Amino acid sequence: MAYTSSFHLPKHLLLPSSRRTRHSRPSSFVPVPAAANKINGGVNGHHAPEKPAPNGKAPQHINGHGKKGVNGQGGKKGINGHVNGHTDRIHLSVSTGGGGGGRQDGSGLRVAFQGAPGAYSEFAAKTALPGCETVPCRAFADALAAVERGAADRAVLPVESTMEGTALRNYDLLLRHGLVVVQEINLFVHYCLLAMPGVRAAEVRRVISHPMALAHCGRALARLGVDPEPVEDTAGAVEMLRSERMLDTAAIASPRAADLYGLDVLAHGLQDESWNVTRFLLLSRPPVDAAAAGAKTSMVVAHRGGSMMVVLKVLSAFSSRNINLTKLEVINNDGAAAAGSGAGARPPVMILDTSARGAPTLRAFPHVLYVDCEGAAHDPRVREAIQEIETFAVFVRVLGCYAADSTVYDLQ
Repeated sequence: MAYTSSFHLPKHLLLPSSRRTRHSRPSSFVPVPAAANKINGGVNGHHAPEKPAPNGKAPQHINGHGKKGVNGQGGKKGINGHVNGHTDRIHLSVSTGGGGGGRQDGSGLRVAFQGAPGAYSEFAAKTALPGCETVPCRAFADALAAVERGAADRAVLPVESTMEGTALRNYDLLLRHGLVVVQEINLFVHYCLLAMPGVRAAEVRRVISHPMALAHCGRALARLGVDPEPVEDTAGAVEMLRSERMLDTAAIASPRAADLYGLDVLAHGLQDESWNVTRFLLLSRPPVDAAAAGAKTSMVVAHRGGSMMVVLKVLSAFSSRNINLTKLEVINNDGAAAAGSGAGARPPVMILDTSARGAPTLRAFPHVLYVDCEGAAHDPRVREAIQEIETFAVFVRVLGCYAADSTVYDLQ
């Protein structure tokens, strides 16, 4: 049977407890009183930008509570509304550049990303390395190849999200290459409905965006009564909207994409779930400088089967040395289709063995564990734990050692 199980809750996956605060929420959260949202709404209670839209019209409210908009519920028509909103919820503070564990300016670095300018991956790169130059690529594999051939210094990959888990499957792509993880960034994904200047929400007949963005906004799109149409990426949808001057079409993308392409924001916070965070990894060619204090180590462990026993042994290797895990995901692709799924059998995970003599070799493994632990790979306790795992695992590869950053950064 092919299945994936993950030993964490989504928020814990993205937000390991900070060593610098006693609060259960990340330090980037600040309370927002209900009165703050009486005029300007946001994402399920997150504040919307206060500046007016390019045509002077304020964004509307799609499914919010309290002030009526396109399909609002109750109350009088609001000025700036929000989607699926509640006015008494917490708000993510604006954070771009500086702060966070192991962050640097990145001046002179070229960072490859998938998509057109304005994509969420580009904003993740700019948040992690504010001074970097971004390099757009058609596909994620192209971004990694750009680093391997020296056309870029870093590549940024989204690897998991609170709404999709690890369905992004870019871990599989990472394992096929010899790049190493050097940084992580957690980005709050804020979806907006964008249209050509002057177009009203009532005039929109279809909405284009990346398939995952459309899925994340399914309830709001149903309430709008529009037809979703998938395209390659969110920023590409905006680029298409602008270049073809589509007047009956809107796009789901970020608020920064609206500024970049000069479009109107018809609605903020289109996502169905208020907590929508994506974790990105930045990759580089080896070797890299060892991470200092507050480091995290990512690794992949391949084994022959008997998953539960292997999981217990891995847990024991770390717990006996008082090492905390921030991620443990089990992948079993044993060639059989999941019961009742109707899908074909998942192929084994392909991992590039960079320790092989001669040229690195791709090896196939049906049983794999993804592990993130606190501590640097060169730390004696972590090194001993890895050595113990190597005694019963078929293959172990350290994917990277980097500064842990549990902060969630907001685009607004």
